[in-house]
Amino acid sequence: MTVTTRLACVAALVLLAGCYDKRPPVVTSAAEPGKAADGATAAKPDVYVIGPGDQLNVFVYDSPQLSMTVPVRPDGRISTPLVPEMTAAGKTPSQLAQDLTERLKEFVKEPNVTVIVSGFIGPLDRQIRVIGEAADPQAVPYRDHMTVLDLMIMTKGLTRYAAGNRAMIVRRVGGQQETIHVRLDDLLKDGDIDQNVEMQPGDTLIIPQSWF
Repeated sequence: MTVTTRLACVAALVLLAGCYDKRPPVVTSAAEPGKAADGATAAKPDVYVIGPGDQLNVFVYDSPQLSMTVPVRPDGRISTPLVPEMTAAGKTPSQLAQDLTERLKEFVKEPNVTVIVSGFIGPLDRQIRVIGEAADPQAVPYRDHMTVLDLMIMTKGLTRYAAGNRAMIVRRVGGQQETIHVRLDDLLKDGDIDQNVEMQPGDTLIIPQSWF
């Protein structure tokens, strides 16, 4: 077979393969990078998202009179001297800093804003709540790979009245409520690592009181 004939055969095979490529066309979103299709910000799971109750350090470079610590109100907004109303909840610190920068351009030449979260709570769907007979029951911000043992350390363990082995995790999965039983006494006193369940954002750990 001549070189010309071989090249003709290869070209024919490539053309034939192209005819059998029945994959559907790839559809790309017109949303901006980092934005969801509906225009909402799509924060990565490992990026902290501001929520009501957080404390924010707002630093405006070379403008100490505009730099301050502000709380995120229950309505998710913050108030600063030149920007009395700004939505903070649902944004990352860098996104909020950018929004404040844009607003301050009306009053300050080339503002440079930094936002640092000093008191962490986070949005409701990124919190884990510990209720019942924990020594310090509270809502804590979720972090990747957080476990029941991490929660026990943060909430200072169980009270003397806790029924640790009857504890349970309440979790929403696909719109349905799911209950996971956890034997906290076995985990904390006997080192049963099988009970060290990994938590999910939005979980609630319930620790009941002992019957006697």
